[in-house]
Amino acid sequence: MTMNKTLLNAAIAGSLLFSATANAEIFWQDISATYLNGSNYEVGDSDRQVFTFEHAGGYSWGDSFLFVDRLKSDDGFTETYAEISPRFKVYDFAEDSLVKAAYVATTWEVGQGFDNYLVGVGTDLNVTGFDYLQLNAYRRSNEFYESNYQLTAVWGVPFAENFYYDGFIDWSSASEGHAAEMNFTSQLKYNIGPMIGYDNRLYVGVEYAHWNNKFGIPNVDERNVNLLLKVHL
Repeated sequence: MTMNKTLLNAAIAGSLLFSATANAEIFWQDISATYLNGSNYEVGDSDRQVFTFEHAGGYSWGDSFLFVDRLKSDDGFTETYAEISPRFKVYDFAEDSLVKAAYVATTWEVGQGFDNYLVGVGTDLNVTGFDYLQLNAYRRSNEFYESNYQLTAVWGVPFAENFYYDGFIDWSSASEGHAAEMNFTSQLKYNIGPMIGYDNRLYVGVEYAHWNNKFGIPNVDERNVNLLLKVHL
């Protein structure tokens, strides 16, 4: 799949999502752009820059998360990857319960040469100190290897003054032609917005990826620190 087709698919997915939200009540939205620079990538050139656009929102029907990565390697190779992840709420629990809500969770992974589709169940957890904590379980339908399963945890934790720690853990099961893999990626960052008079959040920090069997390739383990600059719009 070419870059243009990847971007087109991501745009179509985004348009469908925004159309679905047009008549829905919007509780919150967040848009951000991120720049990463790291030198320990596996599979391809180890030195890369990544530009990421993200949109997240909460609606009367559930929530959504969309991101598009544009990766540029020092050897000149470029790649575009996107995910759109709407979750459709099916039940609200009591506000003071551990489990706040249950969802039908979905994700569309769009890459250069593949489309993967994930469907499963998700929850929001109510844990002291967390802005959010989500757990999702999926069955994956993959373009180039047999279907398998994935567990995902996503979190965000503010601490001290203007510090934030967020990230995700993806674990997917083994299938024919694909080893079980685990991707633990998180960001530790500091909001410098108040220091320069920026009204929204402007973060500097680091992202660390601890990825075992990257892309399901046995014994390809990434340990990758990136410098991070992230602006919320």
